Amino acid sequence: MGKQGAAAHIVWDWNGTLFHDNAAIIGATNAAFAELGLEPLTLERYRELYCVPVPKFYERLMGRLPTDAEWEVMDDTFHRYYAEHRVTCELTEGASTLLADWRSAGRSQSLLSMYVHEELVPLVRGFGIEPHFVRVEGRVGPSGGSKAEHMVRHIGSLAGVDPQRTVVIGDAADDAVAALHVGARAVLYTGGSHSRASLEGVGVPVVDSLEEAVEEAERLMAA
Repeated sequence: MGKQGAAAHIVWDWNGTLFHDNAAIIGATNAAFAELGLEPLTLERYRELYCVPVPKFYERLMGRLPTDAEWEVMDDTFHRYYAEHRVTCELTEGASTLLADWRSAGRSQSLLSMYVHEELVPLVRGFGIEPHFVRVEGRVGPSGGSKAEHMVRHIGSLAGVDPQRTVVIGDAADDAVAALHVGARAVLYTGGSHSRASLEGVGVPVVDSLEEAVEEAERLMAA
């Protein structure tokens, strides 16, 4: 049984979903690869291979898991490069309007990202969209893991939100895994880290725009 009177709720992903940062992500990934002498990736190749946890992504490219020392170097390089280049990135087309419209309709939404919390919050605030969310939450602790346990804590912290009336909108298979882990549903967007083919293998709705994502979320909530 769901919570009595629980309203529809969206949990948004940030990187690759609301925040169109593909160029910074690919640049940072290639900068990290260069530290180990790996060949650079195109966006298309990145989308074909990317997976979570991130060390498994590196294993697909290297033929083995990185050592702890290699992971530390690559992770530090990635985040340093990304921090420098994210300033040129913008919100995904239509994101601001969709967030405002959802809030204006009296429905709630939150943001859960695996991007480090202390950097996420001022970034979201800088775009002027923070008031649209009942909670903005980034990663606290080491990088490289799944979003599933973070989703458990996130949903548990939201008063009046029923997982059965919640849809997670993200760009990665891990967003769907996290949604299913708490009993929510998911819609995956093709504009970020995964190819359409890899997303379609997850078994949840896949869309090509955030507008379609919201429409699909509404359909799922009404079912």
